[in-house]
Amino acid sequence: MSGRSETAGFVEALARGLDVIQAFGADRPRMSLTEVASATGLARPTAHRLLLTLKELGFVRQVDREFQLTVRVVDLGMSYVDSLGLWDIARPHLEALVGRTGESSSMAQLDGADIVYTARVSVPKIIALRVELGTRFPAAVTSQGKVLLSGLEAAQVHAALDTPSRSSVRTRPVDRARLLEELELVRERGWAVADEELAPGVRSIAAPVTDESGRVESTVNITVHAAETPLETLTDEYLPHLLRTADAISADWAAWRRRPRRDG
Repeated sequence: MSGRSETAGFVEALARGLDVIQAFGADRPRMSLTEVASATGLARPTAHRLLLTLKELGFVRQVDREFQLTVRVVDLGMSYVDSLGLWDIARPHLEALVGRTGESSSMAQLDGADIVYTARVSVPKIIALRVELGTRFPAAVTSQGKVLLSGLEAAQVHAALDTPSRSSVRTRPVDRARLLEELELVRERGWAVADEELAPGVRSIAAPVTDESGRVESTVNITVHAAETPLETLTDEYLPHLLRTADAISADWAAWRRRPRRDG
């Protein structure tokens, strides 16, 4: 992976350290030194030095001959969420939405071909896929992903989908022409549905959260179990609540962004 960028100031050692962190996942929660080197394409001595550094910093722990991430890695992602201020603004709105519907609600943002969950208020119901902060799903088969992709130009959509997914969930290949048609519909009506496209039993509806310029910044959704909740309940009963919630979060977010700021 050396020489991946010719940008002045690019720090290859930092990039390699991030490669090591990202090599771990649900399918590889623990790895030996050899496995880390293989997963990252690094030489064993280099991988070993990086693992020891991450261990010293508290991001990795060693158990016998294997390494695993520590909970401190979550701080990296939460620093991003906290820097936005969006979750603090959205929290009461999501909690109120969950109170009205009795269903889980989440927020997500786009990262390449995936959505990444940045906020969640859940209820104790069994859904086929486990969701927590930082969870990744392929954007094209989720309601939140469709909303986020609908905020992009066609070339940007293709660029996003060309990025290799880092989600552990594997789905069928996406018909891009059909997806682009659906995204146009999402733009027109202002919401999207995913009906058991991500996984059997998972049905959801999502609406955009926008900034003061109307640009899609995030999304808010409602997720249900398909066996318990018909699609008509989502679109007829829950959708009005969802749209009002998304509008309220967007308005509060735009007002917060426009607030007077003190220098220094």
